[in-house]
Amino acid sequence: MNQSVQVEFILLGFPSIRDRWIIVFLLILAIYCFTVIGNLVIIMLVWTDLHLHTPMYFFLGNFSFMEIWYTTVIIPKTMANIVTDMETIQFAACIIQYYVFFSLGTTEIFLLSCMAFDRYLAICNPLRYSTIMRNGVCLRLSLSCWLGGFLCLMPPAVLIAHLKFCGPYIINHFFCDGPSLLRLSCIDTYLIELFHFILALIVILLPFLLILISYIFIISTILRIPSGTGRNKAFSTCSSHLIVVLIFYGSLIFMYVRPKPINASEMNKAVAVFYTLVTPMLNPLIYCFRNTEVKKAMKMQCTKHVALKEDGCPVFSAIEYNF
Repeated sequence: MNQSVQVEFILLGFPSIRDRWIIVFLLILAIYCFTVIGNLVIIMLVWTDLHLHTPMYFFLGNFSFMEIWYTTVIIPKTMANIVTDMETIQFAACIIQYYVFFSLGTTEIFLLSCMAFDRYLAICNPLRYSTIMRNGVCLRLSLSCWLGGFLCLMPPAVLIAHLKFCGPYIINHFFCDGPSLLRLSCIDTYLIELFHFILALIVILLPFLLILISYIFIISTILRIPSGTGRNKAFSTCSSHLIVVLIFYGSLIFMYVRPKPINASEMNKAVAVFYTLVTPMLNPLIYCFRNTEVKKAMKMQCTKHVALKEDGCPVFSAIEYNF
């Protein structure tokens, strides 16, 4: 560990884009700004609109808050490397980036599972929904997602932090990815790779299977609703979440749920760009344009904002948060 602390890694990134670095930088900057602003808008809507003070949107607010930090751990450093052409990162910073990024990713998995559970109860057990999903239950579930995400990644982060690296110190990626770090170690990492694989199976596949089972029951229940309006409303509240789940899990399963990760390649890095940059950008779009309640809240807030400005009153007021 003491010897490794002095190590400075080189993030290889995308060498093929060096001649077009300005275009790439501006594109990444635009996507990052849109991601942060879009998720901040969702948080503001959930906080200020009384109609969104429900468990479903409470978890969505948590999800949006997590997404902001999820991209911030990776993207600013990537943009700085593109501009300065100094694609280096200290060992300690690399371990911290790895730990925080994958902890937030695990938190995202757990939050998506809670959102699926919430939709399952709301649609399949509506009479018991309000008694089960009480304020305290929602808060405890949310806290469990955050704590669980950061606790799950602590063992692999500690194991990687104690590896010995003998060079070359070149990470064939644009951030400190676990498999890429393991390949640089000069000691046998078979047990750590096995631990990573088992952890990925538990953390990724098990929640994914639970979400799929929940949606089998949800869709079965929706199809039995006699009213076409009722079916459309039920599908509207679930479709946004299901789209996010399929996009996010598809890239994660490709990257990490396999017995031995493939050597970092342009395809792997392209997939990583998808779940570190593109997916977080799509989430606000999906929830804002496909979710009827969020669209209504946006219209109401815009109308209220304009009316209050015309009256010369403060735009925001303190609102008690009850769901």
